[in-house]
Amino acid sequence: MNQMKDQFIRFMTGRYGADKLGRFLTAAAFVLFIAGLLIRGSWLDFIAAAVLAVSYYRMFSRNIRRRFEENQKFERLCFSVAEAFRRWRFRLQQAVKFHIYKCPDCGQKIRIPRGKGKIKIHCPKCNADFIKKS
Repeated sequence: MNQMKDQFIRFMTGRYGADKLGRFLTAAAFVLFIAGLLIRGSWLDFIAAAVLAVSYYRMFSRNIRRRFEENQKFERLCFSVAEAFRRWRFRLQQAVKFHIYKCPDCGQKIRIPRGKGKIKIHCPKCNADFIKKS
């Protein structure tokens, strides 16, 4: 058993290996295989096999710099998607607790807590006062 492990370690020396993009591609291929079983679509199995082949190609590649750049692009994409979701969730949480009003004079956004009734709002930018219901 140790001999096979040593052979595999020698084989993988100088190769890229698994990274976040590779794990994502492998998981996507698995999901596509399962969907192919449920839908009974051979075209879905073909796509899953192609995605898995790309994953293994990246894993066994010796062009480490290129695979690293691909992974960095994937990481940036994941971050931007996660950041957009975080911003959306924050805005939703704020909408539950606060009203956002615009000053009628300058257009400055002002955040007011909900449930205070009619209140006089003072704009910090242009010093205008206006009345709104919170």
